[in-house]
Amino acid sequence: MKLNVPIYLTLFRVILIPFFVLAFYIPGSWSAFFTALIFLIAALTDWFDGYLARKLGQTTRFGAFLDPVADKIMVTIALVLITEDYDAWWVTIPAIIMISREIIISALREWMAEIGKRKNVAVSYIGKVKTVAQMTALTWLLWQPCDWVIYAGLIALYVAAALTLWSMCQYLWVSRDDLLNSDD
Repeated sequence: MKLNVPIYLTLFRVILIPFFVLAFYIPGSWSAFFTALIFLIAALTDWFDGYLARKLGQTTRFGAFLDPVADKIMVTIALVLITEDYDAWWVTIPAIIMISREIIISALREWMAEIGKRKNVAVSYIGKVKTVAQMTALTWLLWQPCDWVIYAGLIALYVAAALTLWSMCQYLWVSRDDLLNSDD
């Protein structure tokens, strides 16, 4: 396997995960800022590694596997951490929606790949907008510098949850014939 810059960026994102969690739990007034900063750096590498892989023609099977895994782990951990931190149903419910969607769509993509139709459930434009809203919401909700940022983060979280449901429905709709038709 040949490593390239996009893969190094993805591996860097994976390496950031324990530091992200550690920053969240270390007591101190700077903890929230560094937690959000690490998350933001990871979010930016998520965008940048994909851009570079396409721009430089350095897409690889390993990168195509590792990139969404790193993204989903980082986002899921961030959702769990904000759910713990805010300890409120209005944060927990969108987090449940987003984590559930990731599991459902990951299973759908795996199944569609098994039947040779993986391209039918490729990342959509709505999925990309959802990711931006999600990363913005999580960064702001982890940082919490003032009430306005928290409120903006909650709004972005709900926008991300709505886009999450919308994109999930799109993927399921595209796959409906394959899901509902029996082999009999």
